[in-house]
Amino acid sequence: MSFSRGPKEPKPEVETNIWSCVSDDCNGWMRASFSFDEEPTCPLCHSKMTKEVRMLPEIE
Repeated sequence: MSFSRGPKEPKPEVETNIWSCVSDDCNGWMRASFSFDEEPTCPLCHSKMTKEVRMLPEIE
């Protein structure tokens, strides 16, 4: 038995500050609000990260 809840509305996207990995071989990034360090290192490859702004779904 299957239940359909109907299509969900997409969440609005907003400009979000992020940290992005500088390594060309890594696609790591994280929201700046999820980082505890002033200048974090990439959790995947441990390279430096730079600040960027991306359009991401809003988190409530």
